[in-house]
Amino acid sequence: MRIRLDIAYDGTHFRGWARQPELRTVQGTLEAALARIVGSDVQFVVAGRTDAGVHAAGQVAHVDLDEAQWSRIEARHGRAAHDPAGSIAGRMRGVLGAYPDVTVLRSSLAPTGFDARFSAVWRRYRYRLADEIAGFNPARRLDTTSIRAELDVEAMDAAAQSLIGLHDFAAYCKAREGATTIRTLLDYRWARDADGVLIAEVKADAFCHSMVRALVGACAAVGEQRLNVTDLVVLRDALERTSDFKVLAARGLTLTEVGYPAEELLAARAEQTRARRDSEASD
Repeated sequence: MRIRLDIAYDGTHFRGWARQPELRTVQGTLEAALARIVGSDVQFVVAGRTDAGVHAAGQVAHVDLDEAQWSRIEARHGRAAHDPAGSIAGRMRGVLGAYPDVTVLRSSLAPTGFDARFSAVWRRYRYRLADEIAGFNPARRLDTTSIRAELDVEAMDAAAQSLIGLHDFAAYCKAREGATTIRTLLDYRWARDADGVLIAEVKADAFCHSMVRALVGACAAVGEQRLNVTDLVVLRDALERTSDFKVLAARGLTLTEVGYPAEELLAARAEQTRARRDSEASD
């Protein structure tokens, strides 16, 4: 029985999403909570693995429960007049305790063909950056990066939009052996919110390691007038990491949403994505 889980977390005290021996991770914490409920080990598949310190408001994962595990869920509430799959979220919240830094917002039976990772068609992130104009707000210190400069948000927005499209983003990714850096950047914009904080909205089919934090760091350099708009395209097309800008801190980054196609297209999308990733890995 495949279950979809919609998840939120404050990444400050986690060593990222992925389970690591003897380290506190989001995956490890959630799997341990669900294992207590179903009586045996489980393994989550996630839409996008976030790095240490990165937050999520709209993360998506799935877990496959075997017959014995599902029977324990059904036995708790009965097979009729209740939604056993939907009850999983509440039971996990109970295990996680009051005021946890990770929670399960919703749980549901996954549609046929659904794969949290491979069925996704896009991921959206938000980055919060406070400059000298916005000032420092201690109440937002865990989800906002501060920079000691006055930034030109119009120049940053123009630079961001110049990067949109299908490209090799090797210059904006931390290299991983066997992993492709070709991505489609669907949208990238900067604006100030009502408090003057600079907000980046970044959307792509997928992101490679450190890509969003590198993209916002590059635009911050444009905002400080250390680089200009065309420099970011030149650096991208050079396909090499550079020291011309800094990769900004994880604290400002939040995964806000994952997009999926209509239910009848989920299986085809997953198959297409797997085939493309296998092809790129073998090149």
